[in-house]
Amino acid sequence: MSNAEKYVPSAREQAFLEQVENPRYERLSINGLKPFIDGRVADEMQGFYSSDELDVLSQLKGTERDVEARMPVKMTRHYFELAQKSLPIRNLVKATPEETENLVGAEDPGHQMDYSPVEGLLHKYEMGLMYVVSTCSAHCRFCYREELISRKEIKRQDGTVAKKGMAQVGEVTDYIRRHNKLVAENAGRHPDTGREKLREILLSGGDPMVLSNTKIATWMGALAESGIEAIRIGTKEMAFFPDRFDDAFLSMMDLFHETWPHVGVRMMIHFNHPDEFLVLDDKGDYIEEDSGVLKWHASTQRAMEGVVSRGWLRVENQSPIIRGVNNDADALRIMQRALKRVGAENHYFFCGRDIIAHKAFNVPIEEAWRILNESQKGLSGVEAHARLSITHYKGKTEVSAVTEGPIPGVPGTENGVVIFKLIRSAAAAEARGKVSIVRRNPEAIWFDGYDDCVIADEAGLFDYVRVEAPSSQEPSSKELEDAR
Repeated sequence: MSNAEKYVPSAREQAFLEQVENPRYERLSINGLKPFIDGRVADEMQGFYSSDELDVLSQLKGTERDVEARMPVKMTRHYFELAQKSLPIRNLVKATPEETENLVGAEDPGHQMDYSPVEGLLHKYEMGLMYVVSTCSAHCRFCYREELISRKEIKRQDGTVAKKGMAQVGEVTDYIRRHNKLVAENAGRHPDTGREKLREILLSGGDPMVLSNTKIATWMGALAESGIEAIRIGTKEMAFFPDRFDDAFLSMMDLFHETWPHVGVRMMIHFNHPDEFLVLDDKGDYIEEDSGVLKWHASTQRAMEGVVSRGWLRVENQSPIIRGVNNDADALRIMQRALKRVGAENHYFFCGRDIIAHKAFNVPIEEAWRILNESQKGLSGVEAHARLSITHYKGKTEVSAVTEGPIPGVPGTENGVVIFKLIRSAAAAEARGKVSIVRRNPEAIWFDGYDDCVIADEAGLFDYVRVEAPSSQEPSSKELEDAR
């Protein structure tokens, strides 16, 4: 029997769960290329892939360049309808042979599993990220988690090869209690790792919003009871299927807040382009309301209003900058302004990760910085909060500046420099704010493009030493009981 089966909710959790409603959601998702190849999609969808495109993709099936082996094809009906008027939206979900022309990339981007003390949980300093599901309503072709969505076996630091597993309630909450108990007994620091209390959890995957309300509520209630202070839900469902944010879901969230009012909640949404929520006319232009603001799709507007109207529920958007999708300063400016107007914050924009086949999607780092910087010209101070981040193995790193000319008195800066600043460290907080300065390389799409360009490396981004493998020793039953 697994820990998930053994987990027994508290009386407070049980009372909460008994009031949760579970409507059936009809996303009408199209799974795979086969329905298009066999002509089994609706008539109006037949032209989404041309016959020539389907022929080429079919020929790749079963080869090392099989695009569906790299990333399964999936799309909701809602997203298909958006794609009818938007090339960026089509590019986001439409498979192409170019995806597998170069399969260079990391099996486990960022060495995520180096920080996985129990299956399905990544523990990075004061925060944990959990894989609670391995799919979404639709699949972005550039997905950062292609190895999870595709259920690939990856080589772990201890040499074993296995698929990434899903988090289990009992295992995760036992770990949280055990870790935080040791922290409390050791003057606020873990005796072995030096980490502080594990106080914030991100429900991720996959997309937690494809789970039922009860499953989401089960996780939230269990985390609240284990002592977690803040919960984030990472989701692209507001773009893929905004009707998911209905009265039943919002009532569940209200009830959670009433039951555990001390636990902060954030919705980390993923709009990549304004075409995902703004209405386009037949010419592809945005439609203005009589007030002059840009018109939202009705279902997406209802979803956004539902979450932002709850003052205790924070909403923050973040997005990678991807070639052919949103490497457009004007589009990013419109998106940042429109989101801030309705009460959503602009959190991060990301440089693409070093996933398998990342060269098909990633914009060069310096180009991504230029695009974001240009997009924020003309935005107000509160609209332009987003920063450009790139996830190094050592931690989340900001691309702080790209200079055009030399720094007087500093050799090697004749053609300008890129300044990276460590803003979140996976292992400890001490290195936050430290910088690395490199000579410019306009072609670099990952840190290795600057390996021979380093001027100063205070942050240690170019002298990285991989962390030791986490201990595989299981805690005793007495340790688990004491932690509870």
